[in-house]
Amino acid sequence: MSRLSRTDRPYDIVLFGATGFVGTLTAEYLAAHAPGDLRWAIAGRDESRLRALRERLPGGAGVGVLRADVTEPGTLRELAGHARVVASTVGPYVRYGEELVAACADSGADCLDLTGEPEFVDLMYVRHDARARETGARLVHACGFDSVPHDLGAYFTVRQLPEGVPLTVDGYVTADAAFSGGTLASALTQMARGRQMLAAARDRGRHEPRLMGRRATAPTGAPRFAKEVGAWALPLPTIDAQIVRRSAKALDRYGPDFRYRHYAAVKRLPVALGSVAAVGAVVAAAQLPPARRWLSDRLRPGDGPSADKRAKSWFSVRFVGEGGGRRVFTEVCGGDPGYDETAKMFAESALSLAFDDLPPTAGQVTTVQAMGDALTERLRRAGITFRVAAAF
Repeated sequence: MSRLSRTDRPYDIVLFGATGFVGTLTAEYLAAHAPGDLRWAIAGRDESRLRALRERLPGGAGVGVLRADVTEPGTLRELAGHARVVASTVGPYVRYGEELVAACADSGADCLDLTGEPEFVDLMYVRHDARARETGARLVHACGFDSVPHDLGAYFTVRQLPEGVPLTVDGYVTADAAFSGGTLASALTQMARGRQMLAAARDRGRHEPRLMGRRATAPTGAPRFAKEVGAWALPLPTIDAQIVRRSAKALDRYGPDFRYRHYAAVKRLPVALGSVAAVGAVVAAAQLPPARRWLSDRLRPGDGPSADKRAKSWFSVRFVGEGGGRRVFTEVCGGDPGYDETAKMFAESALSLAFDDLPPTAGQVTTVQAMGDALTERLRRAGITFRVAAAF
């Protein structure tokens, strides 16, 4: 359970950015699935929109409303002081996220977000991990599709393999889904900040303690046809592999020498080649401010796919793990990855931090470090599949 007693703060969970696209879905999920004794509030900069959202929520009369604005650090510190757990959907996080992380680290409140931005995660480690360890705060980034299915899925796979031996796990992602304006804004921001991202990673490397007696790596694999999943495997340069590697560094269960590789799985070669070309074109365009603005205008923050589109969307992450003479195939799968399932993962992560009996951790930690088996079981009960497909 959260280090803070329920008597220390008026709210168990505060959802910041509740009127945004994913924020609203998360608020609706909490209203529909949270335990009856949950004390929670929605927060953002526009009180009238927050109150309108509260009126639409089942049982909304008991939900608190807090005004907080990323441009007013004092309001964020007040917000953090009211909560045991603060869940933020306000991105791009490298622009808007640090003041809230700092406030939570200082106040001892747990802080989680949906970032997929490596630069932000590395900066927050360097600037706020030590303070969070002092106060007992847990800073848990990437609590949505980035990177819950991949982090928990790799851990689930590792647990099917022998202990105390070198292990390898490859993850293959397939999905059919659309994305929102907020996701596009975060992605374009990240693509345009390649030098800053590299500098932040190097700075983190200078501050992180070295892993002694064990090794955990996440190399970028080469494009190839992966017979084990019957698809072309394209390396995915997302934050997911970094998160998996950090979980492996933190926990001995990953063995003395662990390696993870992360791929998109594409059935048809022309589609694979077209995907590579399209991503390359977007990355190139993101370096030019006029082109970046034009791309951003195609889908504004707050816009997102319709309920009908989300209902038809799905994701699957297949894992192939090997070690100690054993080979295992596992899968994590569910519905719409970017929004419906992300809201579910995010809300259940917040509930897990607030209520579950968890390992004692503090500072910047991954979902596996902080919540591991407890979050996996929550997501299973909520309809996300974790299964062993085959083992040899």
